[in-house]
Amino acid sequence: MSERRFDDRVAVITGAGRGLGRAYAELLGSKGAKVVVNDIGAALAGGGGDAGPAEEVVQAIKAAGGEAVASTDTVATPEGGKAIIEKALDTYGRIDILIHNAGNVRYGLLDEITYDDFRSVVDVHLMGAFHVVHPAFPHMAAAGYGRVVLTGSIGGLYGTNAVVNYGVSKAGMIGLNNVIAIEGADRDVKSNVILPGAVTRMADGLDISQYPPMGPELVAPVAGWLAHESCSISGEMLVSMAGRVARAMVAETAGIYRPSWTIDDVGENIDAIRDQSELWTLPQATGYFDHMTKSFEMARKGE
Repeated sequence: MSERRFDDRVAVITGAGRGLGRAYAELLGSKGAKVVVNDIGAALAGGGGDAGPAEEVVQAIKAAGGEAVASTDTVATPEGGKAIIEKALDTYGRIDILIHNAGNVRYGLLDEITYDDFRSVVDVHLMGAFHVVHPAFPHMAAAGYGRVVLTGSIGGLYGTNAVVNYGVSKAGMIGLNNVIAIEGADRDVKSNVILPGAVTRMADGLDISQYPPMGPELVAPVAGWLAHESCSISGEMLVSMAGRVARAMVAETAGIYRPSWTIDDVGENIDAIRDQSELWTLPQATGYFDHMTKSFEMARKGE
């Protein structure tokens, strides 16, 4: 099997100055991609700025024989997102790959978190994804090729304590991913979500003494495959944590049909409604309509 490379491909990677983003940038750069290394160099909470981290990664890629350019625009605004994509277009004339990895952390319990702390995280993670996807997608669609990798989290699937802003952002990423995949399907624009687990500075303050090895280098190959032309999936989610790679998905129980319902009916049938012995795992591309079709079939059979 020949080595999967990215020769002549142009990749934009947000949050690429440190941690996972840096691992992605250096991996793609080592395999021939021209990389736009985007990072504002902010503190973990999102404040401040420093051009150093992005430039350091650029120099590392160049020292290894690759091509890269730094971008320090923010993903948190539409103008910043557009400028990031224009950096790729102005420098290399195209964009083939977009990996949205930028993130920040602001903790707070649901009954205590401030609006500013909630909005700051949503603006970087979720709105940041839209801010770079929106200007990049038309160029990919026109070229008939594109690979988008969004960063989700098990926190978006299951939730966790004191980060409602993060959970909302990562759950929202699933919907964005689905739409990109659907609207890009006939133009070879594929989009997937990676749900990474790695020890980076975002783990500051956590007790990681019992964690197995889980550095960014274990996750980077998964993001790399999703960004490669040989990627065979779209609209899916891949988990990568501590060496384990798996698919995450949305599923429904088959449920039950009744011609009419009361509150009491729901309560009396809740166990059957929740019964997991038959699960619907509907394909992302057709799931919306498959869901309606199967639901209507049950209704017709029950009439």
